[in-house]
Amino acid sequence: MAILFCKMFLLTNVNVRYNINLSITVVNRNEGMILTKIIVLIAGLAIIGFMVWWFFGKHEVAEVSADVSDNSQSIDVEVNGGYSPETVVLKQGVPAILNFTRKDKSSCLDRVVFSDFGINQALPINEEQQIEIDTTKPGEYQWACGMDMFHGKVIVK
Repeated sequence: MAILFCKMFLLTNVNVRYNINLSITVVNRNEGMILTKIIVLIAGLAIIGFMVWWFFGKHEVAEVSADVSDNSQSIDVEVNGGYSPETVVLKQGVPAILNFTRKDKSSCLDRVVFSDFGINQALPINEEQQIEIDTTKPGEYQWACGMDMFHGKVIVK
């Protein structure tokens, strides 16, 4: 009888130890899963924050004012992965020409569109294209590539 009691006690202790070890392992797995979920959540929020900043944030933009000479003004705009400068300031009432030179071979930038002026001009690669801008009315006028992905602005003061 004592031998049977000892066997039952040992088996019970083994099971208890096994159950304790099993529950500790389960707790460690849950902690690992929770940690993984937290890391994935933080990474996801960081990516979303970056995308919001990239598409909707205010970025510093190169701005150039045209020099007026002989009652005309002109500015050179380089098209290479975007527009440089992106913002052009012109004097009101003085005839203006923007000289676009496309260096980028992508088809997105092969046109420039000034919807306010009804201009949709092709930009051949490595050729300067002159676009006359109406400066009779002050204001801000947008331009974009043919796919409306890259933008620029003309400010007439």
